[in-house]
Amino acid sequence: MARILITGSSDGLGLMAAQLLARQHHDVVLHARNERRSLDARMSLPEASAVVVGDIATIAGMRQVAEAANATGRFDAVIHNAAVGSSEPRRIVTADGLSHVFAINVLAPYVLTAQVEMPSRLIYLSSGMHRGGSPSLDDLQWAHRRWNGSQAYSDSKLFVAALAAAVARHRPDVLSNAVDPGWVATKMGGAGAPDDLALGSVTQAWLAVGDDAGALVSGALFYHQRPCRTHPSVHDHRFQEDLLASCADIGGVTLPGTSRGD
Repeated sequence: MARILITGSSDGLGLMAAQLLARQHHDVVLHARNERRSLDARMSLPEASAVVVGDIATIAGMRQVAEAANATGRFDAVIHNAAVGSSEPRRIVTADGLSHVFAINVLAPYVLTAQVEMPSRLIYLSSGMHRGGSPSLDDLQWAHRRWNGSQAYSDSKLFVAALAAAVARHRPDVLSNAVDPGWVATKMGGAGAPDDLALGSVTQAWLAVGDDAGALVSGALFYHQRPCRTHPSVHDHRFQEDLLASCADIGGVTLPGTSRGD
């Protein structure tokens, strides 16, 4: 039996992955952004051993989640599922002065990776839209550009895929991969999404606990349990290092095992 933490798991793909893993008799810890959502999560999956609470739109909330997660014990796998989509019609700024999309989709998985005791496996939720992302780090918060929600989302998913690859490179003792779950009919994906919703959570659950050769790799992007093509910048070491440095400066924490943390 494995212990798995899944962020953003009060509904959608995160909850689906949690339900799948619970049916396989694994020990699942859920995450919700507030107490009301934690009650929803508990009702949806009473088998979960715990629900950690914290709004990962803020750096303080990210640290709160990490502290609460660590208090439950070490995890075998962490699935960084929490995300916001491309439909924000305007630039939303968090309490820390960050773009809402960047804070949740990029900085939160970075900070949680740095502050949650390192598991054996890390899974990050990217998207096929990452291939349209820009590797520029000049204006991460969209403070100087006209807001484009779709581009901001694509950029964020490029960054998180590169984060997964960077962790894989720096931490060969950890299996770190990214997942494109497909465009599925969740609250974020919308009712008209064409991909198979039932398959949307299968790959991240498989990467968290699978013991076949396909799941025991690191540094890849998977779509429906198969490696798939990535944006060239995902495996560009200089881009990875610049991204890690930017996240360290913004989040105030350095990833264990990276050159800046040695």
